Amino acid sequence: MARTHTVIPSPLGDLIAVAEDGVLSGLYFERHRRGPKPGERGTYSESGFAEVRRQLGEYFAGERTHFELPLAPQGDEFQQQVWKLLREIPFGETRTYGDLARQLGNVSLAQAVGAANARNPLSVIVPCHRVVGADGSLTGYAGGLDRKRFLLELEEPAEQKAARLF
Repeated sequence: MARTHTVIPSPLGDLIAVAEDGVLSGLYFERHRRGPKPGERGTYSESGFAEVRRQLGEYFAGERTHFELPLAPQGDEFQQQVWKLLREIPFGETRTYGDLARQLGNVSLAQAVGAANARNPLSVIVPCHRVVGADGSLTGYAGGLDRKRFLLELEEPAEQKAARLF
């Protein structure tokens, strides 16, 4: 398997994109809690990441609400199920860990959902930032709560932003 990586500038700092055989398998913030160490990222390459760059640029410019990229996140079956549910959370909306556990058929899985969420290797693209605590509070985010807050505010519907001003 050929692993490559590149660095993509963003409003939240540099993002490290990792691909396995040309398919995106990871997108990490610098100093990401669970990101790969420099020696585990593969060969540095500018090529093969143009579509990822384009779609991230559109997202941060407020022009994209959904990513359409081939993805190859590596995780166990349960993690894959949780990451699939994350991709189904609509832009501008949030869910709780309990909501996702209920979707999986067992509310007692909320902590396991949180653990799978924390191991999401595709920050921003698989929107783990859209998961909040049961009371709506911002809870852990491998990129840091300031980044989570930024992403949620970026996605906040205009009418909600306007309502907050008054």
